[in-house]
Amino acid sequence: MGMEWYDAIARRNGGYRSEAVYAIEGVSGEVVFEKELADMLSYADHVLDAGCGHGEFTLRMSTNARHIIGFDFSVEMIKIANQLLAASKVKNVQFVHATTKQPLPFTDEQFDLIYDRRGPTSILEHAHILRSGGTVFGIHSGSLDLVTRRLHENGFIDIEIREFNDAVCIYPSQVEFIRAMSDTPGHPDYSDPRHHGELQRLIAQHMDVEGKFVKQDYRFIWKAMKP
Repeated sequence: MGMEWYDAIARRNGGYRSEAVYAIEGVSGEVVFEKELADMLSYADHVLDAGCGHGEFTLRMSTNARHIIGFDFSVEMIKIANQLLAASKVKNVQFVHATTKQPLPFTDEQFDLIYDRRGPTSILEHAHILRSGGTVFGIHSGSLDLVTRRLHENGFIDIEIREFNDAVCIYPSQVEFIRAMSDTPGHPDYSDPRHHGELQRLIAQHMDVEGKFVKQDYRFIWKAMKP
């Protein structure tokens, strides 16, 4: 999805979030990632959140960090992030509009830790902003081969990749399922009649015998060090 989709989600939902009601069963990679990141933040002086979205996660992580800069390529997301920052009492966070498709507005070896929570995997092409001995840490739901290739091509070492296949999202109704899918990158707004056929295929694929909707919550967590 391009920038237009993320800008539209920001305007519609007030950020990169969904109001869909669901429950997660099984070990969630997201929970593991957040816990491990919170531990890592206490050891880093300068942290970058690559693809921070509307900034809510960045602000939550700030309680564990000395200083975090979050950037995103969506102007609308950064607007919301700065509004949330202004409304908070957080003093150790800064939000910047930037894209990995251009030189980033950071200096060589500026950061001790770069984390990427379903953000641009192309951040790995900008290894020069991470200090020697610094860590990159991320979580994604796809593009495992691409992440692996970029880690190797950009000279990272001590590469660790863990997959989480067991967790599932359970949506109690078709309404909640449609809402969640419409707020997922790579999917259109399924309330639009033009996407009726594709929606029906999704419904048939994910509805169980009890009328609930079950979708695998696949994630992989990756970690590496700059030599």
